[in-house]
Amino acid sequence: MHDFLTRLGIEEINSGAWAPGARETTGRVVGKSDPATGEHIASVKLANLEDYEAVVAEAQRAFKEWRMLPAPKRGELVREMGNAMRDVKDDLGALVTLETGKLLSEGTGEVQESIDIADFSVGLSRQLYGLTMHSERPGHRMYEQWHPMGLVGCITAFNFPNAVWAWNSMIAAICGDVTIWKPSLKAPLTAIATHKVCNAVLEKHGWGGVFTLIIGEDAEVGETMINDRRLPLISATGSTRMGRHVGQAVAKRLGRSLLELGGNNAIIVEPDADLDLALMGILFGAVGTTGQRCTSTRRIYLHESIAEDFTARLTKAYGSVRVGNPLDSNTLMGPLIDEDAVRQYEEAVATAKAQGGEVLAGGKRIDRGGSYVEPCLIKASGDMDIWRHETFAPILYVFTYSDLDEAIAEQNGVDQGLSSSIFTGGFRAAEEFLSHRGSDCGIANVNIGTSGAEIGGAFGGEKDTGGGRESGSDAWRAYMRRQTCTLNWSKDLPLAQGVSFDL
Repeated sequence: MHDFLTRLGIEEINSGAWAPGARETTGRVVGKSDPATGEHIASVKLANLEDYEAVVAEAQRAFKEWRMLPAPKRGELVREMGNAMRDVKDDLGALVTLETGKLLSEGTGEVQESIDIADFSVGLSRQLYGLTMHSERPGHRMYEQWHPMGLVGCITAFNFPNAVWAWNSMIAAICGDVTIWKPSLKAPLTAIATHKVCNAVLEKHGWGGVFTLIIGEDAEVGETMINDRRLPLISATGSTRMGRHVGQAVAKRLGRSLLELGGNNAIIVEPDADLDLALMGILFGAVGTTGQRCTSTRRIYLHESIAEDFTARLTKAYGSVRVGNPLDSNTLMGPLIDEDAVRQYEEAVATAKAQGGEVLAGGKRIDRGGSYVEPCLIKASGDMDIWRHETFAPILYVFTYSDLDEAIAEQNGVDQGLSSSIFTGGFRAAEEFLSHRGSDCGIANVNIGTSGAEIGGAFGGEKDTGGGRESGSDAWRAYMRRQTCTLNWSKDLPLAQGVSFDL
């Protein structure tokens, strides 16, 4: 067993429910394997409905007190949690890598992202502003204020098993909410370790129950959570298929959902672009995290005047990508998360070939222990439609174009709308891409790739990506309810719009 697992409190068999006073879970035991080697890491005893009820009861109790703590005081506790993650950044980052197959720099980078959002939230705890409005009635004052929503259900995916929870929970905490976390069964150990680190800070100050954790089957715990009226907000990250189901269930009970779903992200390369910069941006966007980011680059559109030479350079670069154990600092691409992901990769490549696509590089499984595949580059044909569907794997489709308007229309011509980029040396092309008739995605970049968003901006996308916004800017508003207040300090009772009502 790795030393960092022991330091993070990961046991051979871990409980699937974490809340103050929670009993030992009794569900079935599921194991977690290292996708790089296939070796067993540890197991989790899944939670059931009784465990879920205990967690919700504890969260309800904690919320009644937590919401009354002044927001700057809540921010102080978030600051301590950020520092606690700083203290274990290397260990927690190594666990992310071990469990998901990310490069070690990406694992520690993800933990840094959680630290950054904690820092951001500390400042935000003194900036939960409302507006003051002028009343049309004399002797009246109007303003708006923001109140905590209550219990936030946070459902996270395997590919960011630490940071996405932090995006939600740190901001929810300073807003006065409490969070119930349901992580992916493909990455439960990072959730347990993260929860232990942060909850140790909260419990030290007598605030157990502000963060709780429930690890269980989707059909039992997940369905109960999304249909539970006691949870006014469900924040869910995952596939579009999953998001549709969650959104419908939450809408049916008139709750709120914050959805971060699939992406089908494209990069446009103009003839006057810095092609060295574009090459690196495309390569990391497509190959980084083994193509398992929602912001991973899936498509590129190359101007016809540079397409042949640039494609040759990109094909050569694909051949130099070092695939191997992500804990090795020389590795550029690790494994896929599991065997099911390998199967989806192989099926997508086969479909692309059948539809007339030309495989320029990669496209095969690597015959070694673990879930390894080759990064794949495919020249798209006019009859293909496999590229319209997101495959969570390192597959990149190459297109050419002659006119920028054409390229933007092609980029926008998919159901998803998360991240997009253009590489150009021209001011007009950049502005066109960012204009009302440009990219229809929630994220639009110039001369950087589609991956690697910073926490200061609101993160999320449009169309089938769900429309949610997390992390920076004013995304905090999703975790609060708005209240408009009118105060009459006069001795009269005038009505708005000049309505008269005299006895």
